[in-house]
Amino acid sequence: MPETDQDSGRGLWYGFAAYGIWGLFPLFWPLLEPGAADDILANRMVWSLLAVVLFLVAQRHWSWIRPLLRQPRRLAMLAAAAAVISVNWGVYIWAVNAGHVVETSLGYFINPLVTIAFGVLVLKERLRRGQWAAVGIGAAAVAVLSAAYGRLPWIALTLAFSFATYGLLKKKVGLSGLESLAAESAFMFPFALGYLIYLEVSGRGTFGHTVAGSYGWGHSALLVLSGLITAVPLLFFGAAAVRVPLTVLGLLQYLAPVFQFLIGVAVFHESMPPARWAGFALVWAALAVLTWDALRQLRADRAGRAAAVPPPATAPALLKG
Repeated sequence: MPETDQDSGRGLWYGFAAYGIWGLFPLFWPLLEPGAADDILANRMVWSLLAVVLFLVAQRHWSWIRPLLRQPRRLAMLAAAAAVISVNWGVYIWAVNAGHVVETSLGYFINPLVTIAFGVLVLKERLRRGQWAAVGIGAAAVAVLSAAYGRLPWIALTLAFSFATYGLLKKKVGLSGLESLAAESAFMFPFALGYLIYLEVSGRGTFGHTVAGSYGWGHSALLVLSGLITAVPLLFFGAAAVRVPLTVLGLLQYLAPVFQFLIGVAVFHESMPPARWAGFALVWAALAVLTWDALRQLRADRAGRAAAVPPPATAPALLKG
């Protein structure tokens, strides 16, 4: 097999691993109870920095730091990205442990539609008819789901908008996943560490404590592990991003919310009345339209590039003697 095919195959598996781990997150956060969501979030922030520093040490990858420190605008965007992803993580952990796994999956299903809306509103991009149709169907889905839930699906919308904002900031900063997580974790670390100290002083912290019949040292080990499972899928994602086309990554991103949805329904047995099924069906229809439009545009772009390549020059005919 040619090397490029091997790289593509490995990239596909890296992508499956990244989105598969993200999709299985709802099975991990309940293991950290009885820690509250704020306790778990602060520990995740602290241990993420340790995990990412260990990866950077192993790779001896430090050259990007000094140029970054000389660019205050990029540092400000990284600080904003850290704040936004903190909101995303906090809402996600709370929602999973409060029994709203299906709604968290909805947030990541509609995230591509929110990203498209940001492209129009922030980056002034022009949408194709297929993209407009997908956004319109997505808006109808939110209306149907609001009626089904009896409220605006704020968990899903918070996750979708915060992650879309995070993606927009990361696009402007232009760092790799591991570099970005390192910088963001460095911004979050002092606040997270200070909050853990506050929890300890107030008697609400769980790290380093044992309670007979409730939790022991294994709980503290799982809190430390939260940093590792935050960093590892990012490494897999980074390895996939340089080996497979962006369109493939775009399709793989649906794995995570699919896994989350299945876990919510099949493992945690969350309620799915017909009205919610109808709302999710509209979301999936919007994503199908979006995927079809993206693939159609990809084929059109390839055909246009092929047509623009001039035909090879023909060899001159031999002169007859």
